[in-house]
Amino acid sequence: MFSPTRDQARLFFFDAWKKFRERIPLTDLEAIAVEHIGRHPEYHAIMDAPERYQEREWRPELGETNPFLHLSMHLAISEQLSIDQPPGVKARYAQLRATLGDEHDAQHQVMDCLAEMIWIAQRHKQPPDGAAYLSCLEKKCPG
Repeated sequence: MFSPTRDQARLFFFDAWKKFRERIPLTDLEAIAVEHIGRHPEYHAIMDAPERYQEREWRPELGETNPFLHLSMHLAISEQLSIDQPPGVKARYAQLRATLGDEHDAQHQVMDCLAEMIWIAQRHKQPPDGAAYLSCLEKKCPG
């Protein structure tokens, strides 16, 4: 399992965006990252200024969203969907996507459940509960 540091994760996004802007070939993972960055124009200026944002802190208690955490969660969801892990996530995502009519909106719904699962696991010092994650997704798109 790959566990990059905060700085490594941020550099990955900065570098992928820079390569994209300079039309340098991307790895498969970089291409997925750039696709998610592209869907978030509010992050483009951040990706264009690594010297300014590499060390910046985003405070959720002040209503701030950490763009690197947000993009990392998009990457995690993309990976989960590609391997259907936990089993059933791909089908539930497909339901959400069909219901919402938008891939990006569906990813954000999945992200809510993923964040909740991670928060509960960390709070209780337990492994993530895939069944609870799938249950959360089911509630977002019953039927």
